[in-house]
Amino acid sequence: MKKFILVSLVSLFSFAAHADKGGFFFEPMATYERGTGDVNFPAPVNNSDSKVRGFGVGARVGFHAWETVFIGADGRYSWPTFKDSSLHQDVDATSWNVGPVVGIQMPFPIGLRLWGSWILAGELDPKTSQNVDEKFKSGSGYRLGAGFKLFMISLNAEYQHIVYDKTTLQQVGVFTPNYTTNTELTNNSLILSVSFPIAM
Repeated sequence: MKKFILVSLVSLFSFAAHADKGGFFFEPMATYERGTGDVNFPAPVNNSDSKVRGFGVGARVGFHAWETVFIGADGRYSWPTFKDSSLHQDVDATSWNVGPVVGIQMPFPIGLRLWGSWILAGELDPKTSQNVDEKFKSGSGYRLGAGFKLFMISLNAEYQHIVYDKTTLQQVGVFTPNYTTNTELTNNSLILSVSFPIAM
């Protein structure tokens, strides 16, 4: 399945790069995320409900064809707060993820845009709290979005699903084991953003 997706993406890149009325695009953005999920901490810690809230930035870069099809890479970086119900953490965090994106957009003056992203890598790193410092790693998932473009501004809403399937314990009490476990964080978020699509 992954091989088929990668071949399809390469084909779309080749198509977009050689299509008439196509070219490069760059799309910086500012984001706000509200997410909920759960963490399957190992015993004796109970499974935990989690919340992620905060602002971030991002950018898409790639090709567009006929002013209606675009394909590229989508990267995000944010500074959310992270809360969980078992360890009672309520701390600042940093987060990033990256992956390919494919979308369509209607020409001006309609301005409707739809896209999907395949998240290939990502991390969520909360700061130390309750003598525990963990980093959620190996994030993967998807993001589905819609937006409305008016001249150089696009107003967007996205649904994001990410599973971080490894966790590095950087500190537990006075110990610093840097031990990686299979503790899994699943997060589902609504992301609102303002972006600025620039055709080159």
